[in-house]
Amino acid sequence: MRPLTLTTPKPLLSAGGKPLIEYHLERLQRAQFEDVVINHAWLGEQIEYTLGAGERFGLALHYSREGEPLETAGGVVRALPILTSDGNDWFMVINGDIWADFDLTRLQPPAPGEQADIEAILVMADNPVHNRQGDFCLNDNGILSEECAGKAGEKLTFTGISLLHRRLFDGLSDQAGKLGPVLRAAMGEGRVAGLHHRGQWIDVGTPERLRALDQRLAARER
Repeated sequence: MRPLTLTTPKPLLSAGGKPLIEYHLERLQRAQFEDVVINHAWLGEQIEYTLGAGERFGLALHYSREGEPLETAGGVVRALPILTSDGNDWFMVINGDIWADFDLTRLQPPAPGEQADIEAILVMADNPVHNRQGDFCLNDNGILSEECAGKAGEKLTFTGISLLHRRLFDGLSDQAGKLGPVLRAAMGEGRVAGLHHRGQWIDVGTPERLRALDQRLAARER
């Protein structure tokens, strides 16, 4: 995203007249979340200054300051004491550099006695042009795997929205790095489920995609 991110952290890049991260906060509030933990490293002080304690969003914002970037898995491990401070082992993780119209209330932990081994539920989307091969296979039973067996299931793209159980990170330190290897290890044991989001989703990974999203959201407001 350079040169845009030389002076602005990605979650604060603007689309449709407001920072990307504000769309997430608004959806979290509508889904009746109360506490949100924000991991940050590069230019993180700008995020804290812009968002504050969260009052204007109807949320309580907490910050996990990484210093050196820890990647997603390492960042989650660092933030686990805050994420699970209320005694709940499940928590939602949303990448700060995406936009989606996904209804967050669809992400719910398995019912008691059902899928007791599941440690992660990932929101999957149809494959965009820049990732036509997809990431993981969503099988007919709702379980994700790296590859599709025969004709069962379909390869989809991970949106960066997930519901995770703290057990997924057992034995890991904040140097765990990226989330992908952690998820793949759990998939190998059938411990990752998926939901297919058929609505809008954009990985805002380039200035061109950011401009396209900005234009789409601006047109929607007219």
